Amino acid sequence: MAKLKLQMQITIDGFNPEGGDENTSWDEERDYSYELLNGADTIVLGSKTAAEFIPYWDKAAEDADNSWQEVARQISQLRKVVFSGSTDHPSWRNSTIETGDLANGINRLKEQSGKDIIVYGGMSFVQSLIRQDLVDEFHLFVNPIALGSGRSVFSGLDNLLRLKLKKSIGFNSGRVLLHYDLAELRVA
Repeated sequence: MAKLKLQMQITIDGFNPEGGDENTSWDEERDYSYELLNGADTIVLGSKTAAEFIPYWDKAAEDADNSWQEVARQISQLRKVVFSGSTDHPSWRNSTIETGDLANGINRLKEQSGKDIIVYGGMSFVQSLIRQDLVDEFHLFVNPIALGSGRSVFSGLDNLLRLKLKKSIGFNSGRVLLHYDLAELRVA
């Protein structure tokens, strides 16, 4: 069964940085993103994120001067499933629109044979995935800033979310990658 792996950047206090990180170089983190993508054959996105994400990476895949070109090529070539309440979207290459129930759609993707599934941001979309216990692994690039308020990826949880640290990597940018799996709950 495929795993749904979230790759996202957050602040140290768990919020969406939304441009708050002035260190725009991500070249150091590129290898990790590339490796994570190698284990996937599908990307899932919310419709708001897809509208910018897909065209950006398709264009970057063609730009020989872009230091992320290889990652961009992977993203561009992978199947993308866009979850939306509407079928009225542009025709994106290698993309389909899923308008049904989010949990049913994700579980159907997990049951298909193949590699894992990656989800990239879209705060509302990711919050829905987390609240419905659909994310299996968290790959969080934590920015060395604190906002004190904003939109938290973990807001709206009904229950305690227990995670198990699998790996951490510090980067010269000050960012830290934290890779967590869902912790297995022990019943007494």
